[in-house]
Amino acid sequence: MRPISFKRHRFPPDVIRHAVWLYFRFTLSIRDVEELLAQRGVEVSREAVRCWVNKFGPLIAAKLRRRRGPPTGRWHLDEMVVKIAGRRMYLWRAVDDEGEVLDVLVQKRRNKDAALNLLRKLLRNQGIHPETITTDKLASYRAAARDLGLTSRHRPGGMRENNRVENSHLVIRRRERKQQKFKSQGSAQRFLACHSAVYNTFNLQPHLTSRPSLRILRARAGQAWEAATVAA
Repeated sequence: MRPISFKRHRFPPDVIRHAVWLYFRFTLSIRDVEELLAQRGVEVSREAVRCWVNKFGPLIAAKLRRRRGPPTGRWHLDEMVVKIAGRRMYLWRAVDDEGEVLDVLVQKRRNKDAALNLLRKLLRNQGIHPETITTDKLASYRAAARDLGLTSRHRPGGMRENNRVENSHLVIRRRERKQQKFKSQGSAQRFLACHSAVYNTFNLQPHLTSRPSLRILRARAGQAWEAATVAA
């Protein structure tokens, strides 16, 4: 993988990397990141932080995704309503049974075509066919699975059966509130795609992990971030 070029930026790569990491790793606004950097003696404008996030976020996220291992074959799909520029849209999300975010897709509709878009993207990007696809009882999933020949793997159920993806929506709701809603469909898609890659890298589930194991997992996550953000 080619290193990321930080040339023609006034601040050193370590500052830029840290700002981008803070923004995607924690529930922070651009203003929050600016103030945290100021506490460390780094005076930078909000517009500069926004520029770094928009420019380097997708590059780092792509590198993080390439470093991840394959997901499990048990997928959970769901959709949630999001308000974007005052309009009602739908965020379609897929996770595996370990909580790994497989993909996200912001769409205007909640129908068969939208479900097909998500499933086709998953099959193309994940490179494997799932063992099972658990969804809610929305008929669009059944129709999309039938068109793709996945009916035998589709498991429609209630909220309890799809609890894994329902719980993962909470992270997005917190970010949505912090950012005071998303401003456009494109910006929402870019942010959520970057956020999912960083989330997967640092989602260590500490409540299920012993302290010695957690230290090892945190060190590995840090190493993955460092490798993805190596400067040219």
